[in-house]
Amino acid sequence: MNHFLLLGASLLATTVGLYVIPFCKAAVLLILMMSIIGVSMGILDTGGNVLILAIWGDEGAPHMQALHFSFALGAFLAPLLAKLALGTTVSAENHTEPDFQPPATNWSSEGDSTSLFGLPDNMNLLWAYAFIGTYIFIVSVFLFALFFKKSSRQEKSKASAQGYRRAEYHKSLLCLLFLFFFFYVGAEVTYGSYVFSFATTHAGMEEREAAGLNSIFWGTFAACRGLAIFFATCLQPGTMIVLSNIGSLASSLFLVLFDKSPLCLWIATSVYGASMAATFPSGVSWIEQYTTISGKSAAFFVVGAALGEMAIPAVIGIVQGQYPDLPIVLYTCLGSSIFTAVIFPVLYKLATFPLDRQRKAIRKSEDQKALLSNSELNDYEEENEGEDAEQWNEMDFEVVEMNDTMRHIITENSGNILMEPRADVSTQFLSSTLIFESSPVNTADSPVKHLPEATKGTNT
Repeated sequence: MNHFLLLGASLLATTVGLYVIPFCKAAVLLILMMSIIGVSMGILDTGGNVLILAIWGDEGAPHMQALHFSFALGAFLAPLLAKLALGTTVSAENHTEPDFQPPATNWSSEGDSTSLFGLPDNMNLLWAYAFIGTYIFIVSVFLFALFFKKSSRQEKSKASAQGYRRAEYHKSLLCLLFLFFFFYVGAEVTYGSYVFSFATTHAGMEEREAAGLNSIFWGTFAACRGLAIFFATCLQPGTMIVLSNIGSLASSLFLVLFDKSPLCLWIATSVYGASMAATFPSGVSWIEQYTTISGKSAAFFVVGAALGEMAIPAVIGIVQGQYPDLPIVLYTCLGSSIFTAVIFPVLYKLATFPLDRQRKAIRKSEDQKALLSNSELNDYEEENEGEDAEQWNEMDFEVVEMNDTMRHIITENSGNILMEPRADVSTQFLSSTLIFESSPVNTADSPVKHLPEATKGTNT
């Protein structure tokens, strides 16, 4: 199905469920409406992740963090809205603290067995559901508007379809990710659900302090999901998962060791909520780097997260009731942190093993090419070494011949030059000194030209 049509329809079904729930006067109808909301929320959780991956691919880590930040922010604000809507009525009737208490006596007792619908006596309850339902309806209208604007979205989906890739161990990665999210989400929901009762019964905290402990867990959870939007722009998803695993492991260990210390509960709870914030969206972004996540793949590991959210708190509630003196909730959080910290390196190794093998093969082929090129170069040098020697010998022989020729020419010229003055001297030896001065030998810059002057001096 089209992503926008599916998400818009799921939000529209959620809107209908929220509008009808305040009017339900029969348990069967209430169960039906809650089931509709549960199905539509499951579609929204899966479809939102797939839509971000389809648009941005492995570059959508900040957008994935923003999506899950909106989940955390809504989970933090919606109970406060319900408390504001119901707190005034409860405090006016009971004259007690305005803590949220389910108004069990606000329903009309007349005709409960005959009518399925009816107005609640507390209209603030109706307005709380109507406000959230209207907000969701407006968002669904925007999604339907995007559904009718298909042109640009189809181009992006085609571009993303061209970049499809499938890991070698695709199914194994999905199964391990199923288990990873099963324990992670199970521990998150378990601690968020039971931290209030654990703080009051086991740690001996007052109800107001226990409520503050619950609020600081979800508050740091939502705040760090907001900060993770900016961290995802400079950190890899795998790095964020490792940091989250280290934080959750350390904080859960401190919770187990100092389970009755109020100060440790406050600090470790805030760190635990911050550490759990970015794990789920980072996990979805991380797996997209190695294999393309389709709708079926996303539904598979989201079902694992939903099963952990449903099964682990139920089991822990039963076990905690049987052993009230033991901090079963904290043991569960520590065990889940250990499991997720161990399973992620296995996931990473399984995802990167084919890439490492390809890198080794490429490096080996490059080394072979380098060795082959070196051997060819050596062979070429050996083959051309004799030719180069012959060429150098020929050049040396030619230079020697050229030197001999030049020396012979110079010798002949010098012989001619020397023979001419000798002839002149022999023929003119007895001639006068003037004729001797005109000889070619006297034209040169030589000590010989002073000879006539000396001869003249002696004669005079």
